[in-house]
Amino acid sequence: MPPLTSLEKLHRSPQDVARWQKAQQQLIGGRPGPALAGYRDLVKRWPSVAQLWFELGVAAGGDLDFALADQAFRHAMELAPNDASLHILMGQHYHRFRRMDQASACFERAVAADPASAQARNSLATWLERERRLGDAWDCVEACLARHPQDGQARYFRAFLLHRQGRNAEAETAVRDLLKTGLLDPQVKFSSLHLLGVVLDELGQYAEAMRWLGEAKLELRRLTDTAKLERDYDHADRDRRALLASLTPDAIRRWRQEAPGEPRARGLAFLGGHPRSGTTLLEQVLGAHPEIRAFDESEAFVLEVLTPMVPAPASKGLTLETLDSLGAGWRTNLRRRYFKSVLREADGEPNARVLLDKNPSPTTSLPLWLRVFPELKVLIALRDPRDVIVSCYFQNLALTTINVNFLSLERTVKHYADLMDVWLRMRELGGFDWIETRYEDLVENLEAEGRRVTEFLDLAWHPEQANFHASARQKIVFAPNYESVGQPVHKRAVGRWEHYADALAPFQDRLAPYCRAFGY
Repeated sequence: MPPLTSLEKLHRSPQDVARWQKAQQQLIGGRPGPALAGYRDLVKRWPSVAQLWFELGVAAGGDLDFALADQAFRHAMELAPNDASLHILMGQHYHRFRRMDQASACFERAVAADPASAQARNSLATWLERERRLGDAWDCVEACLARHPQDGQARYFRAFLLHRQGRNAEAETAVRDLLKTGLLDPQVKFSSLHLLGVVLDELGQYAEAMRWLGEAKLELRRLTDTAKLERDYDHADRDRRALLASLTPDAIRRWRQEAPGEPRARGLAFLGGHPRSGTTLLEQVLGAHPEIRAFDESEAFVLEVLTPMVPAPASKGLTLETLDSLGAGWRTNLRRRYFKSVLREADGEPNARVLLDKNPSPTTSLPLWLRVFPELKVLIALRDPRDVIVSCYFQNLALTTINVNFLSLERTVKHYADLMDVWLRMRELGGFDWIETRYEDLVENLEAEGRRVTEFLDLAWHPEQANFHASARQKIVFAPNYESVGQPVHKRAVGRWEHYADALAPFQDRLAPYCRAFGY
């Protein structure tokens, strides 16, 4: 009998297994600090178990100790150099930590560790596509299919790459052939149905595009308890509306008069609005300014400010009393963790006068933003509500309590109303610095609208902003519409909703007040 491995010996120690399970539960439950203490103890006792080092790295990253996370991940790699699955997991976490070079290296190592692994090659191909290296992604998928000609994920991704190359007729044929096999993994089936809808939209077959999108969303409902996600969302929305009703202009003015928890040498701006309202385009235009450091889809506010205040979807929401009683010490701690988290991808303190945090969904938390960051400048991106609805419905996103609303037009319209009601109420209350900017104005005259918004941030327009797409092509973009970021400004998406006027007809009355409020 071969000697037991360290992992096998650990599993024969009930006390240490219990410690490990406790640390895992803390990590899953969003308590990385306590989990980290447990993992430190475990790796001292079992220094040869790669999985422990990997999970220690995850906990360290969650606790914002990115140097320790990197150290732990490297130790795990040394212990398990041929574990392709572990390299893939580390690549995914490096991606979340915004360590792009390390993420790329992990996916490369996964393929080197196990060249026959379809999972490794598919993961690398996905990463290469996000880097806009479409040719390399294609070669990677072809190499996977040479070994695994019936692999559903690789066949789907090959069709997706055809679409990304603008070869939509070929993509349609490929994805229809894939769906005919009927032997797909449920997630691959959903993605294939969704891709078919997207491709048909590009080909101008709008009615059929909507039909296939509907099929995709029905498939996704079979995979997830979407009813629970919707209930959690509706619970949070009721709490938000109660808070908004209780807010007063005096409360916001009072918050602003209180000194921030700590002084900072640069300004902070939040770029929000409803998803698919042009926030990514504006963020790229502003981020091209040498004195603005823009953060794309940052998780910092949600992880370090919102979650500590509202720890679970079904927990009691924020109240005016809670916000008023938030002491200076607690606010200072939230601010420090936020800035440490948002700056995770910067090499030290960035040389910028303004930090711009672009992430549409936390617009619903504007009262909390203003309580913790009373100096905040708020930019709200607007777009024709009907175009927003159609664009959101076409998104292929991981399901959350927010994105679950995009599984039907009815819920998408509800989500739009819920989020924009927050903005309309906050705009009415006033007492903070804000500006609205319209997507249609930006694509009509980039410099005029870009200059207006830049000056709101107390900066002058810079010539590099007009050429934002050149610098955008050099970086990873986290927004769902990352593939369009490197393109010059165009007007093709304006009025897109007209292709789907029949599908939107039942919701026009619901959207009419917002069209009037925002000038559409």
